[in-house]
Amino acid sequence: MHNYLTTREVADLLRIKERKVYELVATGQLPHSKVIGKLLFPRVAVEAWVDGEAGSSVDTRKRPATLLGSHDPLLDWAIRESRCGIATLFDSSIDGLDRFAANEGLAVGIHLPDSDGDDWNISQAKQKLGTLQVVLVEWAWRQRGLVLASGLASRVQGLKDLKGMRILPRQPEAGSQILLERLLAEEDLSLSDFEILEPARSEAEIVNLVAGNKADAGFALQCIAAQYQVDFLPVVSERYDIVVNRYHWFEPPFQRFLEFVRSEKFGKQAATYTGYDLSGLLTVHHNV
Repeated sequence: MHNYLTTREVADLLRIKERKVYELVATGQLPHSKVIGKLLFPRVAVEAWVDGEAGSSVDTRKRPATLLGSHDPLLDWAIRESRCGIATLFDSSIDGLDRFAANEGLAVGIHLPDSDGDDWNISQAKQKLGTLQVVLVEWAWRQRGLVLASGLASRVQGLKDLKGMRILPRQPEAGSQILLERLLAEEDLSLSDFEILEPARSEAEIVNLVAGNKADAGFALQCIAAQYQVDFLPVVSERYDIVVNRYHWFEPPFQRFLEFVRSEKFGKQAATYTGYDLSGLLTVHHNV
């Protein structure tokens, strides 16, 4: 079933007549969107509405209108530009999941390699969030790799070529740090093989310090390296997802954000971001 349902599909799902669907829309009871004059119904929102009507355990507690977790440059821009009223508290993927579990936000952005396979984010979300009612949707695939100080691009072809050099890490809770240490282990390397500097709190800080030759290399996004015009060596493609409380998915702030993401303005801006693949934008990967 598609992520967005037609009136007929909703009627079939609810086992009611289409006329009743229109009545539910008119009274504001059934979550919906209107795109170029056509009614569309977010599947996860409809399912959450059904759960709520049936008296299930859907988490309808009020949460702060805050997006937590790992920073993504395009997402940060979209939240601000959409004027949806959602604030941001970007620190790291693990910090965001912990805060979300503590009811400190309505959504969290994460990019964590799954511990049980080659997928992304799902096992970590399950482990941290337990039975919380959430939907996990894809935001983007992003190119991540090594940002290199001036003069190193010709000498560095991979992680092993950095042995003994000054490396800028991130804090342990950051998805990029978790991924970096996993990639090092796959090549029989560890942090002790490098001169590890004080952790940076953001990827922009990493790229800025490398650009100023305060470090030899760091692990960061291609789009940020491009902004600073720093040499970049691609290493891995990662998936950044957004975990959203199911009830708050169809509350006005997040719906306004989604409406903007579907707009022509968003599409034009997204096309200017280097190292992004948005072909799976808003694909549902996990739904509890």
